[in-house]
Amino acid sequence: MDVSDLIDQLNDAQREAVCAPFSNQLVLAGAGSGKTRVLVHRIAWLMRVEQLSPHQILAVTFTNKAAHEMRERLATLFDHGAGALRSMWVGTFHGIAHRLLRAHWQEAGLPQNFQILDSDDQLRLIKRVYQELQVDDARWPHRQAQWFINGKKDDGVRAAYVKDDFDPFTKMMRSIYAAYEDACERGGMVDFAELLLRSHELWLKQPTLLEHYQRRFRYILVDEFQDTNSIQYAWLRVLAGKTSHVVVVGDDDQSIYGWRGAKIENIHQFQRDFSPVCVTRLEQNYRSTSNILNAANAVIENNGDRLGKTLWTDGVDGEPIDLYAAFNEQDEARYIVDQIKKWLDAGSVASEIAVLYRSNAQSRILEEAFIRADLPYRIYGGQRFYERLEIKNALAYLRLLVNRQDDAAFERVVNTPPRGIGNKTVETLRLLARDQGCSLFDACRGALANNVLPKRASGALTGFLDLLDALDDSAHDRSIAEVSRLVIENSGLLDYHQQEKGERGQVRVENLQELISACRSFEPEEEDRPALEAFLDRAALDAGDAQADDYEQAVQMMTLHSAKGLEFPHVVLCGMEENLFPHRMSAEEPGRLEEERRLCYVGITRAMEKLVLTYAENRRMHGKESFNALSRFAREIPSALINEIRMNAVVTRPAQFQSPRASKADAHGLNLGQSVRHHVFGEGVILQMEGRGTNVRVQVNFAAEGIKWIMLQYAALEPL
Repeated sequence: MDVSDLIDQLNDAQREAVCAPFSNQLVLAGAGSGKTRVLVHRIAWLMRVEQLSPHQILAVTFTNKAAHEMRERLATLFDHGAGALRSMWVGTFHGIAHRLLRAHWQEAGLPQNFQILDSDDQLRLIKRVYQELQVDDARWPHRQAQWFINGKKDDGVRAAYVKDDFDPFTKMMRSIYAAYEDACERGGMVDFAELLLRSHELWLKQPTLLEHYQRRFRYILVDEFQDTNSIQYAWLRVLAGKTSHVVVVGDDDQSIYGWRGAKIENIHQFQRDFSPVCVTRLEQNYRSTSNILNAANAVIENNGDRLGKTLWTDGVDGEPIDLYAAFNEQDEARYIVDQIKKWLDAGSVASEIAVLYRSNAQSRILEEAFIRADLPYRIYGGQRFYERLEIKNALAYLRLLVNRQDDAAFERVVNTPPRGIGNKTVETLRLLARDQGCSLFDACRGALANNVLPKRASGALTGFLDLLDALDDSAHDRSIAEVSRLVIENSGLLDYHQQEKGERGQVRVENLQELISACRSFEPEEEDRPALEAFLDRAALDAGDAQADDYEQAVQMMTLHSAKGLEFPHVVLCGMEENLFPHRMSAEEPGRLEEERRLCYVGITRAMEKLVLTYAENRRMHGKESFNALSRFAREIPSALINEIRMNAVVTRPAQFQSPRASKADAHGLNLGQSVRHHVFGEGVILQMEGRGTNVRVQVNFAAEGIKWIMLQYAALEPL
């Protein structure tokens, strides 16, 4: 049998994985090492050489897109095309679980036409449960309960088995979870997490059915295994039993989803639970230059408890990695824009360029810089800053301070955060406003004056109007940054999102704090116009038409988490600072710093030809000014791979090499070797100067803080 088309184009490690005898396999597939090719060719090998039927193979992917790509690639390897593969099960964990439950709905205890709840449907059902239980959603936010329920299901835990240990939070969440389970049973509804949990229980409760599928699926293949959670791993173990062979493909160095339940320990546990396991390492990279791979290897080797591998390429060394030290986030964004313009002028296509960042809140400054430079951009896998829910809510409050007749803003926040003003009350106000030809705010005043509404609704509306008046009173003679801070805090928005558990709540809080920074740095173009009005107009314009249309070539902007699985010739990884990346919370949770380092490894390995790292020594973010050191991840890259970039200006040398005539900075009266004092860093000595006119920055060795660059335009140094 000729199998040359299956193995001739493979390297030695890939061929080893594809041609392995029947066994349990762990394929450690490094970034850009051709893991999809190995998966597809392994399946083809099983059918051609081992004579397995497609009916006997189950392939689990992590996205529907990956499943579709796998089917297409397999079809090209068979004369009969996709038709011959129709009986093979290929899909995501959730997709396969759904298929099982549809086929065996009776055994699973479900109605035949059970309904799948998406995230929004699930949240609406939780809100109904709150009403039934009369739960105070101001104290226990709806999304907090949603996060709790999904987390417990991902861990395979039903409400009846949740232990509260007399903890009020867990006790409340358990009661909501139990009522939610009852509501789902009554309505014949299944959420996404339930699909896996219910199908796992199906295996355990129906041993005859389990035995049928164990006999059928002689070979099970799982992609992106490092991202599996507890219930997915348990589901796989039960299905595999003692007779099926399992091959898992993954990379422990790219496990970056611990915050949403992924268990990196699964990839370690696999070797114990499925012993003996044949381990193959795919280390040859077909994506990046040698310098980029060496940087990635140097960073990730600082993590302990790795299964271990080293990426390499037989390609070129490539360019060194540029590292730019910006004075602040504005300077960082300016440099990134300038660098992208150079790439475009040299013939690069915009879609081949990506800007990656750790936090969603970083996108605001970058978006503004792109808009000013008229560079087309697209936020990949996320929303633009001013389109995010929490930002639109905060802006709605600010809009009401400017204009109480703004119906859209009124309706958006009248019950946000929840304050007991339901849809029925709002609908009554809409009808009154339509009949009277007035705004919702005026209709509200009229309804309260004429006792149109029930007592509870009247009390809640009165509280809302009093809140607006109080916010208005506190806004007098304050900067728009102070006004935004007061609105975000006193409206309850900040507390509301702080109570959300997990990454979502943290991101929303950071975005709200970033809005304060946006207000602080805003400079109105018209001096005679109120600053708040001008800022709201700017926000509306930035949200309206800045992002490129789908058909346009555009620079890709995204978080590092969104970048996994993608690749770009040119990559900028910005915000390489301690407390930002690694995130400041990484020191508080076991294993979090290691996951942050894996996230950096993922970011570095997105770059094919050119990687640029940037950081700001002075960053205003989340409403606060911070002075952070260069990220440890950047410091872990060997200096031989780094090309440090200075400002586009004259650079002076350290004092011992400087001639007397050239030792003075333009118009600032400072000399190299001079002792100075900074209002934050304390006393230090000037080492270097660069720039001209208002664009001068000074390198100072501070006694307490070490060496830092200071931009004299923004922060004065006092001679001693």
